[in-house]
Amino acid sequence: MKNIAVFFGGRSVEHDVSIISAVQAMNYFDPNQYTVYPVYITKDNEFYYSERFKSLEQFKDKEALLAQSTRVVFTKDSGTVEMLRFPLDGVHKNVIATIDVAFPIVHGTNVEDGILQGYFKTLDIPFVGCDVLSSAIGMDKYVMKVLLQSERFPVLSGLRFTHHADTDMEQIVNGVEQKFGYPVIVKPVNLGSSVGITKANDREELIHSITTAFQYSSKILIEHAISNLKEVNCSVLGDASFCVVSELEEPVTSHEILDFEEKYITGAKKTAGTKGMASLKRKIPAEITPQQRDTIIKTAQEVFMFLECCGVIRIDFMIDMDNGNVYLNEINTIPGSLAFYLWEPKGISYTHLIDQLIEIAVKRYHEEKGIRYDFQSKILTNMARAGAKL
Repeated sequence: MKNIAVFFGGRSVEHDVSIISAVQAMNYFDPNQYTVYPVYITKDNEFYYSERFKSLEQFKDKEALLAQSTRVVFTKDSGTVEMLRFPLDGVHKNVIATIDVAFPIVHGTNVEDGILQGYFKTLDIPFVGCDVLSSAIGMDKYVMKVLLQSERFPVLSGLRFTHHADTDMEQIVNGVEQKFGYPVIVKPVNLGSSVGITKANDREELIHSITTAFQYSSKILIEHAISNLKEVNCSVLGDASFCVVSELEEPVTSHEILDFEEKYITGAKKTAGTKGMASLKRKIPAEITPQQRDTIIKTAQEVFMFLECCGVIRIDFMIDMDNGNVYLNEINTIPGSLAFYLWEPKGISYTHLIDQLIEIAVKRYHEEKGIRYDFQSKILTNMARAGAKL
């Protein structure tokens, strides 16, 4: 029996989406193999534990929920990671549980982008999902694009602008018009769930789109918009030694851009409560040609290995229906609902997917234990003898 701490929430615009994904996932852990400890991260980056976190209903009043919960911190003692009551006191038992594996189900900046993963590395605990570097790359759409372009992966070119360096709106607009013309897509560089993403068909709309995107990030990305677009997504599961690709899906949208409301709200209104990304309308399998399917599967596997991803990710592709060209759009290192709905058609249940993710996390942890991080040096001794000053 393993003790699993499921981390969710955090200081992110996708805070509530993370809650939905985590609560959904916690219902599928095998109780015969795991004891699940839900750890909610507030928007102030405080950790709380409560069994009540396993019910989505409880989050209707977060303030009341936290008042009934226990604030916690984590520490490593004698090789074991412990979840402790905080602040410590002499009345209660401070150690709530020892934790074997951290399972982050978080979305967006400050949690999915390598920051939380770095915390787990510092704690020296096995954790599910991508490592620090691949998490950071996956979150920064521009860095990811530049890296993939360097290896000739099929991605659209883009222009990046920063709030601090690029303050002249007319100069930005002129540069975009010269490079792409219209229409274009404007995105915050480091957000997900389609937050802050808009399409601009003329100069006035472009100015509005740029202003909107800068409200959510200090860096924005602008790229050509494919007019006759078909979106196709797939999930990849694996680690540095192997990976497999899920079934391919084609999201069904009534808008030019698959937005936040369609992803998480519209579909949920037709079900008894929200199911996160699982509630989105979609065609499975995607209606594409065999050649396009092969291209997407091959590209997904190669990108997963190139970026040294781990666990389960989702990769979003775009097909230009005017010429049939396939482009990689973005990578989601912790996809909504963990993309379980793409694995079920392959015969992999959500429970089995969770088992696989934990096994991969433990495997990576033990492999990294074989790497030497110590090096015997006489630098400090020699400096002390010589009276060296820093």
